[in-house]
Amino acid sequence: MNHDVYLFGQILATRSILLRDGFLKPDEYSEISQQFFLPGGETGTAATVLASLGASVIMDGTWIGTEVAPVLQSFYKDKPVDLSLLTYMQDDPGVTDTVVIAGLVRSPMGRFQTLFSSGKRWWGVPQKEHIAGCRAAGVDPYFGEESLRAAEICTELGIPYVTIDCAHDSLLHRNAAVNAVSHEFTDQHYPGMSPEEIFSLMQAESSGLTIITQGGDDMLYGRRGEPMKRMKPFNVKVKSTLGAGDTFKAGCIYGVMQGLPDDELVRFASACSGIAISRFPLPLNPPTLGEVRELIASQWG
Repeated sequence: MNHDVYLFGQILATRSILLRDGFLKPDEYSEISQQFFLPGGETGTAATVLASLGASVIMDGTWIGTEVAPVLQSFYKDKPVDLSLLTYMQDDPGVTDTVVIAGLVRSPMGRFQTLFSSGKRWWGVPQKEHIAGCRAAGVDPYFGEESLRAAEICTELGIPYVTIDCAHDSLLHRNAAVNAVSHEFTDQHYPGMSPEEIFSLMQAESSGLTIITQGGDDMLYGRRGEPMKRMKPFNVKVKSTLGAGDTFKAGCIYGVMQGLPDDELVRFASACSGIAISRFPLPLNPPTLGEVRELIASQWG
């Protein structure tokens, strides 16, 4: 059975904790408003959003274990998300993280540095037969040679893929249909450079669509040889920013799958993200196609 979208990358179970009265302060009590244990990670969140938009998805990436597998299996049992490519570890709980949230501020916690420095692979290896027949793909850049393999297979098969936070001189950026780059990434990897300078550097290295998001500030986007464009994000009341970037990526994937023009694609992805940050928890309240269209109509006419 073919799926609309192939996703490769981080698939976790996330403990999300929403605080009631502002972010944590040393030696002070904080009241928990809501807390959940639900699917997360860049790829897990994107799968949830794409399924809500009406796309069928097959996920590959992080191995799952005794603690994570039941969360994913229960959550996706009635959704068009195929988990059959995920390796199950019988003697390991799997990868989880914890995120503390208060409005615009959040702090993720996990053991990723320990895992990545272990020298062991704890994720799948993309195969051509799993990607063939899909209309679009999403490839997270975090899994080294396996991420590159996923991108190379997509390129070979002519399947457009969306990636995130890839440097201007990377193969993932060069061959991507869309590279959505966050301001956290540009701040870390291009210190001292303006967003416009970074965009120009990235734009020159790919014929695909480069998008630089800047939180509440204008998004910058465009292709090689074209003028840089700007677009304001949607004006919404923020409840939680957890999953905002992952939802933006999902919106880009949906836009690529539907063949949307660049302006419409960026607007659609931004609307998806705008809805995501207006609610909590995102996995239980992902944006629907009707909601995205309604938000676009309300602010763009």
